[in-house]
Amino acid sequence: MPEYTKKDPDLESNAHLDPQVGDPVPETLLLPKTGLRELAIVFTKLGAIAFGGPAAHIAQIELEIVQRRQWLSREKLLDLLGVTNLIPGPNSTELTIHIGLEQAGWRGAIVAGVCFITPAMLLVWGLAIAYVEYQTIPTVGWLLYGVKPVIIAIIAQAVWKLGRSALKNIPTWCTGILVLALYFLKINEIALMLGAGITVSLVHNLKSFQKNKSLSIFLFPFSFFPFPLVAIATTAAYPKTWTAVFLSFLKIGSVLYGSGYVLLAFVQQEFVDRTHWLTSQQLLDAVAIGQFTPGPVFTTATFIGYLVAGNMGAIAGTIGIFLPAFILVPLINPFVAKLRKSPWTAGFLDGVNAASMGLMAAVAWELGRGTLIDFWTIIVAIASLFVLLKFPKVNSAWLVIAGAAIGWLIKFNQ
Repeated sequence: MPEYTKKDPDLESNAHLDPQVGDPVPETLLLPKTGLRELAIVFTKLGAIAFGGPAAHIAQIELEIVQRRQWLSREKLLDLLGVTNLIPGPNSTELTIHIGLEQAGWRGAIVAGVCFITPAMLLVWGLAIAYVEYQTIPTVGWLLYGVKPVIIAIIAQAVWKLGRSALKNIPTWCTGILVLALYFLKINEIALMLGAGITVSLVHNLKSFQKNKSLSIFLFPFSFFPFPLVAIATTAAYPKTWTAVFLSFLKIGSVLYGSGYVLLAFVQQEFVDRTHWLTSQQLLDAVAIGQFTPGPVFTTATFIGYLVAGNMGAIAGTIGIFLPAFILVPLINPFVAKLRKSPWTAGFLDGVNAASMGLMAAVAWELGRGTLIDFWTIIVAIASLFVLLKFPKVNSAWLVIAGAAIGWLIKFNQ
């Protein structure tokens, strides 16, 4: 590999350098496309250790896919993340489907997505069986006590590294900071991303806009994004069948934007208020299971499906909520490269990427306030961040396992 100046010493190679860190490197210098077997291994591992919600998942994906394996450049990952944020469904799962599609076509998309989902699904399914048997959820506070500070560190290093690619000039820096501030004013996340995209696109192309004042030129970016699937109605009688569970979660997965907390509102409306299939306590227990297990938070659907319709309900709920992601991602993926060819859509995507960094920073702050609660959690977080920045080849799985062990030792000795 030829030498490039201004290398980033934190990276394993200079295959991902951007104009802010070093000279641009051609995409052809990335490692060759991988096969289905390696995709399955990588995303099964990520699905088994990815605690902490979408922001933490994205951070771990960046660490594994960009830094360690060099499958994608940071700019490409940011572009995929940007378009993922603008379609309904679980963002981190959709990002894994994008990566699988980039590496091995439609088979890769299915393998990556399914392998990322399956570990959490099986774990949640097993906990649902135990819950029905004992009517309670296990106490795992000791586990999360040590794991959560590690997750905060993983998110922080991802914001640092991805931010150097996403925040490339004054407009994107200002946009990221503004989105961070507006997030705490409870402004809708999708509105923030769309507003950021339009604003940065207009700033970057102001002269062109003044020459052509037609609104169609800055509405053009939206032509690439499919509308959410039409909501599917369930029968008025609300029978407790696996098909009804499938249709309910298919409807939710087709229109749901945002985090697991937004999922809580949808599930409350569908399964507690409308169908009365769950009590409020069962719903809270289901969301708690989704929060403290690794992988996508949307596997809450597995738990609820089992409570409503047994084993078939668990399978139907899982397929229903994730199926829209497997449909929407292949539809939108071919347009990602085209977004960079137009100065208007490129500016729009730059704005969305900057907004994504602001939102990730906000999530890190909120999680940090609830996680870094004493001397030990702060020490674990600082030590984990040091290891991630100083030794980028270290597998994050070992840090998660070490955090769990430290949490157990501290709680055991109290």
